[in-house]
Amino acid sequence: MNLTPWIVFTLGVLVLMAIDLFVVHRRPHEVSTREALISAAVWIAIAAVFALGIGFFRGHTPALEFTTAYLIELGLSLDNLFVFMLIFRYFRVPAHLQHRVLFWGILGALVMRLGFIVLGVALLHRFHWVIYVFGAILVWSGIQMARGHATDVRPERSMALRLLRRFVPITRRYVGHHFFWRRMGRTFATPLFVVLVLVETTDLVFAVDSIPAVLAISKDPFIVYTSNVFAILGLRTLFFALERLLRLFQGLNVGLALILAFVGVKMLLSDLVHIPIGVTLGVVSGVIAASIGMSYLRPRTPAPPSS
Repeated sequence: MNLTPWIVFTLGVLVLMAIDLFVVHRRPHEVSTREALISAAVWIAIAAVFALGIGFFRGHTPALEFTTAYLIELGLSLDNLFVFMLIFRYFRVPAHLQHRVLFWGILGALVMRLGFIVLGVALLHRFHWVIYVFGAILVWSGIQMARGHATDVRPERSMALRLLRRFVPITRRYVGHHFFWRRMGRTFATPLFVVLVLVETTDLVFAVDSIPAVLAISKDPFIVYTSNVFAILGLRTLFFALERLLRLFQGLNVGLALILAFVGVKMLLSDLVHIPIGVTLGVVSGVIAASIGMSYLRPRTPAPPSS
């Protein structure tokens, strides 16, 4: 296995994230819609350039696989953002601290997802029947999403929150931008750390759907991981414009349900029918575009009230 692309990619992402944290957001502030949209556009442009680079160095098919995996992960990750919004509202996270939580939350999510991807690829290579398990999970998740039974996240019922409250002393109020606070010889976690833990565990739940979905497109761990990274980083910045763009995403769940079911069936029938990656990309991009278009034409529903 050639580690050079992994090292170059990881260093590049770390440099970009360091610039984002220590230069662009050196001083905590509320991210404006304009700033969020510009940042998201920059990350999407970087992903597009990366896809061209894959096409140049690896060929046409890997580039199409990356693009398809990126679009699927981009769509599925939107659910994460809606849940993050609910968590932030529940804990009344100050607007100027939300970027800090998302930054460290996404960094932890990237490490966890790398572990999921390596494990998933290893299982698929060693045990062929795992592909049917993944396919069944995706079809079931698509049916549940279509029926409106998506993951129900209630912060007050979270097992992670209950364990944290039981074993870790937590301050009642936020202490600046700190995750921990030391007073009178004792170390306390702040509510900001609680929110970070919930963001991480929420992403872990969503990874159960998204990782198998991307593995249905490519079994190359580099393609799968890089598409995850670019999708998550791009949507992290889009979060701050999400409330103002809710109308665009109201019908996306139906489209995502169809995509999950499609890639699930693709996995289940992989030994009998070969669906070219170009066809898969066309289906995925067409369904996402149609879902957003239908959402835009529907009357806008009010945003959920704050806790």
